[in-house]
Parts: sequence; structure tokens; C-alpha cells
Amino acid sequence: MSASVKLSLQVVAILVACVAVAVMPVAVDLFQLMQFTLFASMAVLALSLGFIWGFGGILCFGQTAFFGLGAYAYAVAAINFGDSTPAILLAIIVPALFALALGYFVFYGRISDVYLGVITLTVTLILFNVFNSMAGDAYKIGTARLGGFNGMPAVPTFNMPFDPSSVLFPEQSWYVTGGALIAIYIGLRLILRSPFGRVAIAVRENETRASLLGYDPRAIKLGVFVLGGAIAGFGGALYVNWGAFVGPTIFSLSLSAEIIIWICIGGLGTLIGPIVGCFIIEYLISQIGSQQSFNSNLVLGAILIVFVLLLPKGLVPTIRLLLEGAGRLATKGRGQAPNAAPDLSAGQPVGAE
Repeated sequence: MSASVKLSLQVVAILVACVAVAVMPVAVDLFQLMQFTLFASMAVLALSLGFIWGFGGILCFGQTAFFGLGAYAYAVAAINFGDSTPAILLAIIVPALFALALGYFVFYGRISDVYLGVITLTVTLILFNVFNSMAGDAYKIGTARLGGFNGMPAVPTFNMPFDPSSVLFPEQSWYVTGGALIAIYIGLRLILRSPFGRVAIAVRENETRASLLGYDPRAIKLGVFVLGGAIAGFGGALYVNWGAFVGPTIFSLSLSAEIIIWICIGGLGTLIGPIVGCFIIEYLISQIGSQQSFNSNLVLGAILIVFVLLLPKGLVPTIRLLLEGAGRLATKGRGQAPNAAPDLSAGQPVGAE
């Protein structure tokens, strides 16, 4: 499949997604719309890990650390300022700074990938215990009480920019969340097509060769890590906007494991794969929870085993391979060379779907 055909399909997919976001409030009831708003906010989290793992080669088991920090930063700022606009900015900045500090010591300390996963997982556990222990009246920032294991209820939701009196309705929150997901996807695609994105993929493939070409793999991986943390933090703000609540369970290991499952099912090394995997799994979990006849964790484990054994590449890469095979057969049937050189004029990085 040529790069021009891939680009056309991606443009069509983005247009379809925009149309779906636009018509969703009139196509489903309010309860389902709130569910899809939750799915979209979690898809932002999935996209953040899909980017740093699939394109930066950084396996982070503790992506929920940035997600939770963004959620708490938004909650604290929204309560103190009474305005969601600066709170959203802080939800992006605080996790990004935390990722910058953590990533600096990890990457410039030459920590290997396995130990990186352990460190990020440990950081998540530490944050869970820290926020879980802040239940007293002394644990507050400004007027915002952290709440400990009870969490922070009644968090102000999104309002119009710099207008706290104009709180967004659920339909408007859906437009913001769905639109943000599409915007982040497009932004990451543009980044991957930029020189930084190409170098990041080169570092993922071979750090030694990239360093011999004059690039600093540590700085590149740190930039990818910080960007992923900022996106996850923004996803945390979207999550709090959905439920008007945040608690220590946002740092839970179960959520960290779910993100890995989303990406494995959707397809590692793609941008659309984590989104697809997140929506599918979250929808299945919501249906299982409503039926109350199966254990959702048992179903998730079974699904992961099936995909690892039968579709190890994930849904999106498998579908792409099937389409490419069908295209080669069609080309061969027309008497053209099926192994013609691909069109590299668009310069798309490998696996940037």
C-alpha cells in the first residue's frame, strides 16, 4: 500500500471521526453520551502510552502516574481558582515537569528499558500510597482538601474559557473531549512527520546508529517521555471533568494493566490502535458490569491471551496487512507488478497509522 493511499485513508478516518463527534449527542441518549465521554478521555491516556511505547520505544508501566497527577492538579486548581482554564493548563504542566524530572534521571542515568518499567511502576505505587494517606484536615492546598482515600468530590467541571459562570453541559463536554482526542491524534501525526519524530523512530530502532549520526538518544527519549506525560495529564483533567471526582484509585495497578491491554489489542506502533483498543475494551467492561454475570478481569485476561496467541500484532496492524494483501492481489490481477517500489514521496514514518 503506497504512502499516498495510506494518507488518504487516514484523512478519511479523521473526517469520519469528526462527523461521529458532531452527531453523537443526537444519535445516543445522555447516559450513553456520558459513557462515550469517559471512553474518549481514557483514549487520550491510551494514546499517550501508545506514543511513547510504540514510537519512542519506552515501556512505561506507570503512565497512570502522570494521568493521576494531571487529575489532581486540575482538581486542586479548579477548586482554588474557580475557573477550569488555568486548571487545565496546570493539569498539563505539572505532569510534564514531573516527567521531565523523572525522565532526566532515568535516561541520563543510562537505565535500561526493564528497569525503567520497574521504576515507573514503583513511582505509581508511591503516589497511590501518598495520596491515599492524605485524609486529614492538614492535607490541603489552598482551599482544596486532598481527601485521602475518600478522594476529592464535587470538583468544578469545565467552563467556557475564563468564564466560570458558563459551565459546560454534557453535550458540550463531549465535544471538548472528543475534539481533544482528534486534535491530539492529528498533532502526534504531525510530530511523527517532523524531523523530531523521524529521529525518535530512528532512536527506537537503533540508539547506537542514531548517536553516531550526531543525535543524543537521551534527549530525544526525554522529549518523547515528557510529551507523553503532558498528554496523559490532560487526559486526567478530561477524566475529572467527566466524573467531577478524583481519588487515589486513579493510580491503581489495574488501570496501568488495562492501558497495556488496550495497546496490545489495538496494535503497538500505531496511533489509531490504542484508541480502538480502549473503546472496545471499555465498552465490553461497561456491558459486563451492567450484566453482572461475569468477572471483568477474567474476561480481560482471556481477551489478552487470545490476541497474544492469534493476533500478536493487534487489530489495526492486522487489518492493514490484510488490506495490503488484497491490494497486491488486485494489482496482480490487473497484470501490474505486485512488488513495485513503494511511493516514498510523502515521507511517512513507518507505523504511524
